[in-house]
Amino acid sequence: MKKNSFEIDMTNGTIMDKLISFAFPLMVSGALQLMFNAVDLVVVGRFSGRQSLAAVGATTALINLFINLFIGISLGANVLAARYYAAKRDREMSETVHTAITFAVLSGIVVAIVGFTFSKVALILMDTPEDVLPLSTLYMRIYFLGMPFFMTYNYGAAILRAVGDTKRPLVYLIIAGVINATSNIFLVLVAKMGVAGVAIATVFSQLISCILVIRCLCNVEGSYRLEFGKLRIHKQYLKPIFKVGIPTGIQSTVINFSNVLLQSSVNSFGSIAMAGYTAANNLLGFLFMSINSVTQACMSFTSQNYGVGKYKRMDRVLLDCLILTVSVAAVLGSLAYVFGPQLLNFYADDPEVIACGVDILAITTIPYFLCGIMDLLPGAMRGMGYAIIPMILSIVGTVGTRILWIYVFFPQHRSLSFLFISYPASWFATIVLQVICYYFTKKNVRKKMIN
Repeated sequence: MKKNSFEIDMTNGTIMDKLISFAFPLMVSGALQLMFNAVDLVVVGRFSGRQSLAAVGATTALINLFINLFIGISLGANVLAARYYAAKRDREMSETVHTAITFAVLSGIVVAIVGFTFSKVALILMDTPEDVLPLSTLYMRIYFLGMPFFMTYNYGAAILRAVGDTKRPLVYLIIAGVINATSNIFLVLVAKMGVAGVAIATVFSQLISCILVIRCLCNVEGSYRLEFGKLRIHKQYLKPIFKVGIPTGIQSTVINFSNVLLQSSVNSFGSIAMAGYTAANNLLGFLFMSINSVTQACMSFTSQNYGVGKYKRMDRVLLDCLILTVSVAAVLGSLAYVFGPQLLNFYADDPEVIACGVDILAITTIPYFLCGIMDLLPGAMRGMGYAIIPMILSIVGTVGTRILWIYVFFPQHRSLSFLFISYPASWFATIVLQVICYYFTKKNVRKKMIN
C-alpha cells in the first residue's frame, strides 16, 4: 500500500532525519497542549490576581493524577497499531483503531464523572489553602467536563503517530490553541468570568481538536480509517493494549502522586510559593514535552521495527534517540535557566512569586537531560512490549526517592531549593535501575531472535 505524504517509513533508510521529522511536530504539539494551560495561567495571573493563579496551579498535579492512567493506555494503542501497520496486518490495524477510539470516549466519560464528583475532596486532602479552595474546585469541575474530548483527541493522535503522522495533529492543535487564547481573553477580560472563563475556554478548545482529529481519521484511506458503524471494543486487542498501556499509565499516575505530595509540601509555604511553583512547573512542563516527544518517537520506531523483526535497527534507534534527547534537554534546559526570571514574568509580576519560581528553576533546569534519559529507556522497552518491570523500577526510583526526600530530609531543611533537589536525585536513581533493566530486556529479545 502506498504511503501518503504524512506517513513515515520507520523500518527502512536513515534514522536520525526521520526521528527529527517525527519528533519535532510532536514536540511543538506537546508545547501547544501546554500552551492551553499556560495561557490560562498568564491570563488569570495577570488579570485575576495571585490568588486565582494559585487556585489554577493547585489543580495541575491532581488533574494529571486522574487522567494519566488513561493517557498511558493510549500509548499501548500506539504500540499495537504501529506493530500491525508495519506488518501490513490491515484487519487487526482497523479493529485496533476502532477499539481504541471507543475506549477513549468511554474512559473520558468515566474520568469526567469521577473528577467532577471528587474534585473538592481531593483538593482538601492536598491541604489546599481555604482562600483558594473554592476557585480551585470550580476550575477542576469545569475542566473535567472536557475529558471525553481530551481523551478522544489523544487516542486519535496516538493512532496517527503509529503510522508516522505527527504533522496533522500539530495543525489541529494550532487551530485549537488560537481558539483557546482568544476565548480566554474574551471570557476573562470582557465577560469577567475569571477562573471559570479560562476553564471553559480550555474545554472548548479541546472540543475543537477532538472534532478535527476524528474528521481526519474518518477521511484517510487505508487500514486506520475510522468508521462510526464499526465503533466497538474488540476484547482480543484490549489485552495487548493494556499490557503496555496500563503499566505506563500506572507509572505516570504514581509519579504524579509523588508530585501531589510535593505540591502539598509547596502548599505549606503559602500562596506565594504556590504561585511561583505553578509558573515554574509550567515551564518545566515545556521541557518535559520536548524530551517526551523523542521518547514517543523511540517507542513508535522501536515498535514498528520489532513488528518486522529488525532487531539490530532498534539499537540504532535508541542510540540516535539518546543523542537527540540529551541535545534537546541540554539546550532548552540552559535557556530556561538563563532566562528564567524573564519567562516567569509572563505568568506574574509579583517579585516574590518570581523569586520562588527562580529558586525552583535553578535546581531543575540544567540537569534536565537526566529526565530525558530516564524517560527514554522505558519508552524503548515499551516499544518491544515490555512495560511492567520498567514501570516498577520507575516507581521505585522516582517515587521512592521523592517520598524519602519529602518525609526524611526536607523537614530538616525547609526551603523550596532543597525540596526540589529531589527531582535530579530521583532522575539519577531511576536511570541506574533502567539501564540494568534494559540490558536484560535486550538479552531476552536476542534470545527470542535466535530461537
